Order: sequence, then C-alpha cells, then structure tokens
Amino acid sequence: MGHRLTKIYTRTGDHGTTGLADGSRIDKDDKRVETMGDVDELNCVIGLILTEELPAELNHDLIQIQHILFNLGGEIAMPGFDLVRANDVDMLESRLDHYNESLTPLKEFILPGGNRAAAYAHLARGVCRRAERRIVTLNKSLNTPHQLAQNFLNRLSDFLFVICRYINYRSGVSDVLWKNEFSKA
Repeated sequence: MGHRLTKIYTRTGDHGTTGLADGSRIDKDDKRVETMGDVDELNCVIGLILTEELPAELNHDLIQIQHILFNLGGEIAMPGFDLVRANDVDMLESRLDHYNESLTPLKEFILPGGNRAAAYAHLARGVCRRAERRIVTLNKSLNTPHQLAQNFLNRLSDFLFVICRYINYRSGVSDVLWKNEFSKA
C-alpha cells in the first residue's frame, strides 16, 4: 500500500464541510459526520482501555473490535457500502456470552467504577450508546440503512457492560452497586 496521507492538512474543511469517501462533500454537522465522529470517539476510548493490563483474550477481542469499528466508520463514510458483516455481530454475541458465563447474576444496578480499566470500559459503553443513537437517527434518513452496523453497536454496548464486570471480577474488585438510599432526602 502506498502513502495514503502525505499531507495532513488540506484546508478543504475550512468552510465547514468535509469529504466523503465517494468524493462528495457534506457539512461537518451532518448526521453522517456526527455518527462517524461518535464511532471514532468510541474507538479512541477502547484504545484507552487497551492501555491497561488486561487478560490476553480480552486484549485480542478489543483490538478486533477496533478494526470492526474502523470498518464501520468507513461504511458510514462510503454511501452504499456495507463493511460490517453478520459474523461481526455473531462474534460479539459469542464473546459476550463467554465473558458473562464467569460472572454472578446481576441483582442490582451498578454504577460506573471499580478499577480504572473497568471505569474506561464504562466510559466506552456510554460513548457506544451515543453512537448507536446517532446511527439510528442516520438510518431513518437513508434509503438503505446501515442495519448491521446498528446491530453491531447495540451488541457492543452490551459487550462493554459485561467486560466492565469481567474486568472487575478478574481484578478482585467489586462492582459499585447502586444504593437507593442515597436518593432519599
């Protein structure tokens, strides 16, 4: 592969537009760009999780998810292309089940926290849910919605929730349970 980005700044976005992969230009606050931005932010937060010490299999899974998220962003940037596949969604379901099987059933709501890696995973879950809301909004405006991408983000938020608990479990740290008495005055 040759050099794809030889010059980082182009000045083509100085007037509030950006280029899509098909060469068309759209406003930087377009639903498509907002969705791409949230997917990119999600990928960044997953990168933050990966700076922490994790079990090797979880590290591998998160890197694989980052690649799929990059494809998902590319799919959104290329009108008419589908880069997220059904087996990407299936993989997430399988890995979600794998990590969840070692956890005790959840009887209470949990708050973001535990150790730092789990807290980062909670942050990623929140960003993922925003990205999912954005793609739902985007899909309503398209003739051919990104349905598998939407499904992937839906499963990914569940996956991230489970790995929050899994990371805490593997670290010997308890989940932070929500206690209703704090809301009573």
